[in-house]
Amino acid sequence: MGRGPVQLRRIENKINRQVTFSKRRNGLLKKAHEISVLCDADVALIVFSTKGKLYEFSSHSSMEGILERYQRYSFDERAVLEPNTEDQENWGDEYGILKSKLDALQKSQRQLLGEQLDTLTTKELQQLEHQLEYSLKHIRSKKNQLLFESISELQKKEKSLKNQNNVLQKFTTKAVLEVKPFCLHSSEQLMETEKEKNNAIINTNREEQNGATPSTSSPTPVTAPDPIPTTNNSQSQPRGSGESEAQPSPAQAGNSKLPPWMLRTSHT
Repeated sequence: MGRGPVQLRRIENKINRQVTFSKRRNGLLKKAHEISVLCDADVALIVFSTKGKLYEFSSHSSMEGILERYQRYSFDERAVLEPNTEDQENWGDEYGILKSKLDALQKSQRQLLGEQLDTLTTKELQQLEHQLEYSLKHIRSKKNQLLFESISELQKKEKSLKNQNNVLQKFTTKAVLEVKPFCLHSSEQLMETEKEKNNAIINTNREEQNGATPSTSSPTPVTAPDPIPTTNNSQSQPRGSGESEAQPSPAQAGNSKLPPWMLRTSHT
């Protein structure tokens, strides 16, 4: 004979009730996982025990996403089914939605920070660990991407600076080659100018020395004194610049054509 149908009613025995709860809970979680995998459905399962302990399952990494979707869908459905609801009631519904969302977010945040983990089972802790690993992997990937972009930008700047440096070096070399002959020519002109000035100064000094030497070394010319009559010394007077010359004697007047030295000889 086969087993007959089980009558659904509350189990009075506390131990049997707890055993049945554990078995049915595991079976329910298993069925939720199977339907999410086989049918690609979004499944969220929440179970509270008689002691208030929470058991949950989510086909996604976050339960909050499914709850938010459910709340948004239920709110929109109620808004369609009850279009004549007063604004105060809508505000109350919206407040309940926002409050439940806030509580879920706060709970998730505390669990991510490592708080309030006493009520979590091993499977829930594993899910939280996978979520943290996924978040950490995403953060590291984003950090590496930013680092690679920064390195690439710096390499581009380095390449640009090298090109600018090469252009400046070529320009400087060309400018030096163009200016160098001019500088050499200018220096040669300056040297020639200085040399000409020095030669001019030397020639001037030589001319001055040559012009001053004859006046100091050459003897002064000696002029012959005027003939002085020897007949009468008392009558001879010095000649001034404004006086007339002395009259010659009759003998000298007669022999005026003779030279002076002959006159002196004949007188003696």
